[in-house]
Amino acid sequence: MLNSLTETRVRSTPVPESGFVRMSDGGGLYLEVHASGGRLWRYRYRHDGKQKSLSLGAYPAIGLKEARDRRADAAKLLAVGVDPSAARTAEKASRLEAGANSFEAVAREWAVTIHGAKVSVGHATRTLIRLEQDVFPWLGKLPIHEIRAQQLLQTLRRVEARGAIETSHRVKYVCGQVFRYGIATGRAEADPTAGLREALKPVKVEHMPAITEPKRVGELMRAIVGYRGQPVTRSALQLAALTFVRPGELRQAEWSEFDLDAAEWRIPAARMKRSVDGKQNGNDHLVPLSTQAVEILIDLQPLTGHGKLVFPGTGGQGRPLSDATVGAALRRLGFGQDEMSGHGFRAMARTLIGERLNLDENVIEAQLAHAVKDTLGRAYNRTQFIEARKQMMQTYADYLDRLRVGAEVVPIRVSA
Repeated sequence: MLNSLTETRVRSTPVPESGFVRMSDGGGLYLEVHASGGRLWRYRYRHDGKQKSLSLGAYPAIGLKEARDRRADAAKLLAVGVDPSAARTAEKASRLEAGANSFEAVAREWAVTIHGAKVSVGHATRTLIRLEQDVFPWLGKLPIHEIRAQQLLQTLRRVEARGAIETSHRVKYVCGQVFRYGIATGRAEADPTAGLREALKPVKVEHMPAITEPKRVGELMRAIVGYRGQPVTRSALQLAALTFVRPGELRQAEWSEFDLDAAEWRIPAARMKRSVDGKQNGNDHLVPLSTQAVEILIDLQPLTGHGKLVFPGTGGQGRPLSDATVGAALRRLGFGQDEMSGHGFRAMARTLIGERLNLDENVIEAQLAHAVKDTLGRAYNRTQFIEARKQMMQTYADYLDRLRVGAEVVPIRVSA
């Protein structure tokens, strides 16, 4: 008899001591009550002359009414010659395929196989966090080939709305890389970011604060020499000006990297701001040391030369001097955070050497560890620019000395 069960009977049927018992609701629907306490709905039917059974879910998650509705849906498929079990298998396969082709699945695959192999671990982690926070909640489950420019723009507008304009552009760029990877792997047909080129608010470019006016640079150098804080911090400020390497490269410097007799500092490729391949297979970065820089390091050796780090932090535990310490020292010397930063020594050197000393831009860029724009390539620059860089570093150190003592500043031209 059809619909012979009731909710009360389904709920109150005792659990057997072993195995299971079946309670029929008619029309092929029945409830299995197992000794373990589980209650499972099943639908028994015949297709192509074969007896088959289809699971419809567990009670009480699936109540009696919903079980009957599922039986009805299966019966409709049978009526048009479709096997309900085969239809469910095809549906699961479709869902799995859709999941593998979702934006999130493609993005995570790209992040591991492509992006993670090119950039540093920290960079890759930040990229994934951006996607997880700003894209996946809204577009992650959608098939990548169905996402249109308008949908992506709506997602990027959410980032803009919280004032993160630069982040919105970064997210768009990352999404473009994911879509292009999807195209390459046959799961997407177009990159919708191409249509959003002028759709986002422009990024307001803010340069690192740096002192570049010669008179003010002279005041800065006098203040550093007269710094009355920790000698290690004073030496770090002096060498930041004389070597203009990146703050992290300076603070993490190790004594083993220096050859004071040759007046050279070789920063290992692994510590440079490079791609994964560049860190693993690139050359060390050469920093020629002026006589002034060598003297500072010789004076510093009795203080820190017994350890690994040139600039150990005050807290010990093998940690280097913190970026906050350098910034705090500049504030203590009277230079506000909107005027000078630890990174600002690079911009200071780039401006003074280029505009005041009129040296070759390629030589400056090579020393800054930037990609040098010339037809001969960076391999040429690493070898042929060494002598020019040595001369440049000494010329710049002498120039800073003249500014420090207040000598008349006269632009000069030195052939590279």
